[in-house]
Amino acid sequence: MNGDFLADLLIDPETGESLSFDAASNTFVSIKSGKRFPLIESIPKIIAGENQDIAKSGIHEEYGTVFNYCDHYQKDAKFFTYSDDNSPDITQAENVRLHESINREITSNMSVVLDVGCGSGWVSKKLIPRGMKVISMDISPDNPVKALRALPDKNHAGLIADAYNIPLKENSVDCIIASEVLEHVPDPKSFITKLVRILKPGGKLIITTPYNEKTEYSICVHCNRPTPRFAHLHSFNEENISKFIPEGILSWSVKSFMNKQLIQIRSHVVLRYFPFGFWRLTDRLFNFLFRNPLRLRVVIVKKL
Repeated sequence: MNGDFLADLLIDPETGESLSFDAASNTFVSIKSGKRFPLIESIPKIIAGENQDIAKSGIHEEYGTVFNYCDHYQKDAKFFTYSDDNSPDITQAENVRLHESINREITSNMSVVLDVGCGSGWVSKKLIPRGMKVISMDISPDNPVKALRALPDKNHAGLIADAYNIPLKENSVDCIIASEVLEHVPDPKSFITKLVRILKPGGKLIITTPYNEKTEYSICVHCNRPTPRFAHLHSFNEENISKFIPEGILSWSVKSFMNKQLIQIRSHVVLRYFPFGFWRLTDRLFNFLFRNPLRLRVVIVKKL
């Protein structure tokens, strides 16, 4: 198994007990309960209650629909590659600046970083060369498998798990990155609270999400009910994000960035040749002159 460091952090998400690796069956075992969790291409799959619906969002309540969170996003990963390879150059440029803005929040003293909703695994590609250990986690097997194939390394571990039932010990990681995930989850406060729980004291949670997004709908071909585009269930801004911040933290901050006008004029054609600092100053100027940011960054520091 790549990333052997992960084995010491794993727990049964339902009982909280540590797991042991059984080489004979190639599974992680919960000794007390006897439950076994398989490995998929050396990546532990530890998901509790896969077939259960969890707390509904306002959209599901309004239209009387159910939402199997695990099933939805396991299928989602099969249709969306989350890779920049086939994306338009303007989207690639946005992602570069988004990733740089997150990377600036990560300090050299962070040893273990959890990438929640790892997608293409860009976090591991950024941080492993800096000497950090990265856990590429996703609810779908496809994304961690692809991430580990792209970057096999002793400091890179994959984990197939649900962010509502994270199979990691409390106070076990230095930093958590949840980029473009919050808008998809039915219960944002529970999601954030459970991420903070596994941070070490003084650890940092970095979240990015679309800013003040106006949700667009289409009619589902199966149920004939309105369906939000890209499965975005929530929209966030500086004001409403505060109600999702849990207690027991040291500090939190919020920042809007990535000006829409700057993107519309295709400034990336020129700005891609300039360092992040120059782009950030330009973006701040445009947001001062033409207030229209596309992204929100929230940084939460756990209480010491």
